[in-house]
Amino acid sequence: MISDPNKPKKLSANEGIKENSDFLRGTIAESLLDESTGSIPASDAQLTKFHGTYLQDDRDKRLSLIKEKKEKAFSFMIRVRVPGGVCTSKQWIGIDDLSDKFADGTLKLTTRQAFQLHGILKRNLKQTMKEINDTLLDTLAACGDVNRNVMSPANPFESKLHGQALEIAQKIHDHLTPQTSAYAEIWLDGEKTSIGEKEIEPIYGKTYLPRKFKIAVALPPRNDVDVFSNCLGFVGIPEGERIIGYNVLVGGGLGMTHGKVTTFPRLADVIGFCKPEQVVQVAEEVVKIQRDHGDRSDRRHARLKYTIQDLGVEWFRDELNNRLGWHLEPVKDFTFESTTDRYGWNLDEDGHWTYGLFVEGGRLRDKAKQAIRQIAETIDCEFRLTANQNLVIARISQQSKEKIEAILLGNEVIDAQNLSAIRLNSIACTALPTCSLALAESERYLPELIDELDQIIDKLGLRDESIAIRSTGCPNGCGRPYLGEIGLVGKAPGKYNLYLGAGFDGMRLNKLYRPAISHEEIVSELRPVLEDYSKSRIKNERFGDFCIRKEYVKQTVQGSDFHD
Repeated sequence: MISDPNKPKKLSANEGIKENSDFLRGTIAESLLDESTGSIPASDAQLTKFHGTYLQDDRDKRLSLIKEKKEKAFSFMIRVRVPGGVCTSKQWIGIDDLSDKFADGTLKLTTRQAFQLHGILKRNLKQTMKEINDTLLDTLAACGDVNRNVMSPANPFESKLHGQALEIAQKIHDHLTPQTSAYAEIWLDGEKTSIGEKEIEPIYGKTYLPRKFKIAVALPPRNDVDVFSNCLGFVGIPEGERIIGYNVLVGGGLGMTHGKVTTFPRLADVIGFCKPEQVVQVAEEVVKIQRDHGDRSDRRHARLKYTIQDLGVEWFRDELNNRLGWHLEPVKDFTFESTTDRYGWNLDEDGHWTYGLFVEGGRLRDKAKQAIRQIAETIDCEFRLTANQNLVIARISQQSKEKIEAILLGNEVIDAQNLSAIRLNSIACTALPTCSLALAESERYLPELIDELDQIIDKLGLRDESIAIRSTGCPNGCGRPYLGEIGLVGKAPGKYNLYLGAGFDGMRLNKLYRPAISHEEIVSELRPVLEDYSKSRIKNERFGDFCIRKEYVKQTVQGSDFHD
């Protein structure tokens, strides 16, 4: 029987959950009171994502607990929104306290400049949420079918331009924050806050967006936020000491599904230019277009990238111009050089020092975590979370610089100068044991792989050659693997798809090189490519560019060509 193409598609189950949630309330409050289980009902688990928390279980313990006929080791992950990654010393101390008090004693710095706390038990969830808000940070819209944490260049004090980019990011963040009072009711006992005061969603509507939405602000020549991977991006165009406006990018996104060629990573299209005072309006109208036209029947096809892929870039630009009531200006020229962070000591334009700290896998623990806590308690400074899972300590005086050096040395924190460039350009998502979607290890695996690759590159004289390597435990792409010059995507336990050839500037996707291979095979496949690179590369040629030139993989810019 042939289906009627004009018949409305059946909505996904999540749409019904949102529709009936009473603006994200559901039965969350009641579920938290149920002491018979460490879990919450599936519908509430979907809604708590909008509040910034995921229900998880420890998969290392899952099989043994099942054998013992016991409940899974449930806990919650909380994601703390940090617009632009900006964090005060007081806020750092507050989050650090909570990581020890209620979580697993570690801090995860995410690829969207946010904190994650893992291992929080249900009985402690509400108190943790309240104390996060006491730090003047919050978790509302850190997850869920809404705009997530808005990213901007890591250090706003690097120049006046960087400060302007952060200001724009924070304005977008504030404007697109959900207005439901459910957050305050459930987690803060109805206390008045700067968020969640209204019982209406003028931008999102009752069912919010079809899927998550991501926004980033970038400032050339450094693309440290991977702006082309976002649903909506703004690239600042400087003129002297001010940003005169922003190029508008739409339709980026990296998630896909193994075995479904209709899903693919996609880089954003540059569709026009707007003035700084127009950015917030542009952001709102782009979100509304996705609200109205995004696919609400198939969540694998629900991101903005598919809306644009299906309806066309020209259609989208025209629709946006119509809704704005004015037309975007022509695109301004810009150039990106890298997606990397700066490590070690650097002097800002205002005469203050910054220190860029490499955080492997974004996981702060043990002595490194202690060192940052000591710095936060004793030094007048601020903290910046980067989109590459690292940390920038900012606003440091000359006198404090020496104190910080002593603290880092006393806690045996490894200086970036002692690490290989490939390690310094690595990203890994959390994956196992807590992520329910993970098919293979990532955060716990990538350092092991780099240990072996370090031995190879040391022999080849490539230790100081920056190569972006990124790993993720599943194809959803949280570690932005499809923008890695070397990308690893979990396919099964101990098996990974190996991708090569992305642009070091974040403006070209990589391509599948070898499917479903083991650790030993990854090393054996990469060794000859690295050997060839050491012998045959052109001066200043990046590894990803080399892989394209030598035809290890085909150049891939359009997401629709990703599976070819």
